[in-house]
Amino acid sequence: MKKLLIVATCLCLNSMSKGQSLIGGKNILKTNLSADALQNYNLTFERSLNHFMSLSVSYATMPKRDLPLKSLASHFIDNSNINFDNFKVANNAITVETRFYLGLQKMSGFYIAPYARFGNMEVEVPVKYAYVVTAPDVKGITPPPTTISTSALLNGTIRSQSVGAYFGMQYQLLTKLVLDFWVIGGHYGTSNGSLQFDAPAGTPAVALTALKSTIDQTKANPFHLKTIVSGNSVITNTDGPWAGIRGAGITLGLRF
Repeated sequence: MKKLLIVATCLCLNSMSKGQSLIGGKNILKTNLSADALQNYNLTFERSLNHFMSLSVSYATMPKRDLPLKSLASHFIDNSNINFDNFKVANNAITVETRFYLGLQKMSGFYIAPYARFGNMEVEVPVKYAYVVTAPDVKGITPPPTTISTSALLNGTIRSQSVGAYFGMQYQLLTKLVLDFWVIGGHYGTSNGSLQFDAPAGTPAVALTALKSTIDQTKANPFHLKTIVSGNSVITNTDGPWAGIRGAGITLGLRF
């Protein structure tokens, strides 16, 4: 009888050990489904450091697309010569975060997560502008000046570095499946970048000067814009604060 009890106890402990090894893996690979639906594709790897703490690294990328929230953007970037209908953006970002869990299980329950984010946003900005050309005299007669209306496409990258925090709840649904619900958070930092238009060969200097003057009319507080003409190019450098809200999101993961 005693031998039977010992064997049964060993089998029970072995079964519990196997169950815990299935449920209690130290790693989770997951993706934010709500961001994926908006074509902001992402992948996160989270690893448990101890019972209440984990470290994760995520990468997100969004292919080039129309500028979202155009009406809102036009309030922050005030220049009627910018064509917001053809404004394009793409971005990618790396986020490193530490999570502090308040639950009783590893990587489970309510958490607070401070993080640092490093992003690159690629932009295409179409700008309408006009310049005046005066033709040379013909037989002592000066032709009337001609106004030429055209557009330029500024291309470039804006880099950002920011820190922030958010909170949420993570649960284990099945043996290997994890549900992570982000509630809300935000980040703040700095940004800088450069946008450039390379004019076709033969473009008159007066056209480049007119384009610079048009860009100089842009009001984009709190961002600072400085535009210069260099050779056959018009270059706009930008710097300023960078902020964002990390809204509600649903993330699904695989624990191993």
